[in-house]
Formats: sequence, structure tokens, C-alpha cells
Amino acid sequence: MNGADSISTASYVLRSILFVPAHRPRFIEKAPGSSADAICLDLEDSVLWSEKPKARDAAKEAIASMPRTGYMLLVRVNGLQTGLLEEELEAVVGPGLDGISLPKADIAQTMQHVDAVLTRLERARGLPVGQVKIIPWIELAIGVVNAYEICTSTPRCIAASFGAEDFATDMGLKRTREGEEIAWPRAATAVACRAADVLPIDTPDPDYTDLEHFERDCRKALSVGYRGKYCIHPSQVETCNRVFSPDPAEVEEARKIVEVFEREGVAKGLAAIAVEGKMVDIPIYVRAQRLLAWAEAAGKRGS
Repeated sequence: MNGADSISTASYVLRSILFVPAHRPRFIEKAPGSSADAICLDLEDSVLWSEKPKARDAAKEAIASMPRTGYMLLVRVNGLQTGLLEEELEAVVGPGLDGISLPKADIAQTMQHVDAVLTRLERARGLPVGQVKIIPWIELAIGVVNAYEICTSTPRCIAASFGAEDFATDMGLKRTREGEEIAWPRAATAVACRAADVLPIDTPDPDYTDLEHFERDCRKALSVGYRGKYCIHPSQVETCNRVFSPDPAEVEEARKIVEVFEREGVAKGLAAIAVEGKMVDIPIYVRAQRLLAWAEAAGKRGS
């Protein structure tokens, strides 16, 4: 009985993914010092259409030259519907690329198409097939409806991102600071990710000047199951790394639950026991195992 084994995504730690416009060399130069778990060179929303060829070439150069300090290196390409995707993949797929952030991957067939392109490029370039992971964006109404199918469409999918701004635009919603208008799709995306055993990554917060609000937003995402968040400024990284790492007190409680349940419950054939005046049964035991696995993975990354 080992529920922690079911968390295959525990080997991936993506508490913070820092967006860096690929055509801004000064930002790229500073990014490796941010302590982000992943750096995502952006070819999409932060790049004007006229600048996209320049950004694509800059991303290719950066992938080959950026100092690697343990972070995952991603590229957010443009969506399949733009006509730019395959040319961008041709440019960026290589030994240094860990994954792509895929906008508007709102049906499973889009993921499978991109998987096939990546497989062809990996084989042609002598890379292990499956090296380049895919993190799709769930950011339109149809994407929320199809989220589970998207997340299970290819083994390359290790996480999925909820995109609040595009979702609000698609739905004709007014975005508010409190975010109640995105509460349901945000939670639904996290549930789909859990069902698919991939990491849910929360939408970026556009107000990078108010770190208190940013922390509240991170904690709201954490409360519905998210395990990381996009950062649009390096100042947000520390907050993400802290909030999306288990609290030491929770870790200690989980460790005690596991130790006592295995000694007094599992070893004696009991499915429910008392631990410090509280009933602990199998679901609580499994939850504690999972928290310890999460803490161990986050601890390997550091702050």
C-alpha cells in the first residue's frame, strides 16, 4: 500500500516558471540567476508579430549558450493555428531544450500532431525520442472542456497551464483582481491535471509590483491543487518557490502520520487508527505520503 508511488510527476518540480521574452538578450542573460525551477523563452504573447522571426533566432542561440544551473529550459512557441509552430520547432529543438509551452492546445489532436513533429526532429537530430516535453495551455472554453483528454494525449505531457487572460477573453468576462470569474475553470483544470497525473501550473499574475497580492493569488491556486505558477518578473520567483513548497510543519505532521500508521495500522492489519487524538485512515495516510514525496522533490530543487 504505497499511494506515493502513484505520483509519477513528483520527479518534476515546477514551482516557478519564469517567462523571458526571447528577443530581449538582457533579460535572458539575467534569467539563470533567478532561482526559477524553469525558464521559458517566450515567442508568443510578449513578442510582436513583426519581431517573431528575430525572437525565434534569438531563442535558438540562447538555448545553445545559456549557462545551466539545474533549471528546466522551455520555449513557449506560437500555437498551431498561427502557421509559425513547425518553423519554430525546427529552430529550437536540440540537445539543450527540455520542453515546449504550447498555447491553445485545446484538443488532443493538436498535442498528437506536435508530438509527431517532435519525434521526427528528435530522430533526425540524434536525440532521445521523448526528450522534449510538452506543457499545454488550457486557455479557451473548449480547452477546459477537453482538459483531461489533452493531458493524457501524449506521454510527453508532464504538466498543463491554466491561462486566465485568454479564457476571460474567450468567454467575454471582465477580469477582476479577486479572480472569482475564473474560479471554476481554474479549479477544473487542476482536477483534470490530477486525474491525468500531470502537474497543474497556474496562470501568471500581470501585476508584478504587488507581491502581497501575488502571494495571496499563489495561495489561492495552491488551495485548489496547483503545484506551480508562471512568473512574469524575477521578483515573483521567491514567492512561488516558497508557497509551492510544503510548509515544514505540514511535512513534520505528515512524517508522523506515516510512521505511526505504518507501525500501528499497516503492521497490525488496521485500516484506521488514532494519531494524537485524530482518526487517521488510508486516504489520510496516502495524502501524507504524497506530501512527503512532494517535499522531497521540492527539497532537491532548493529555494
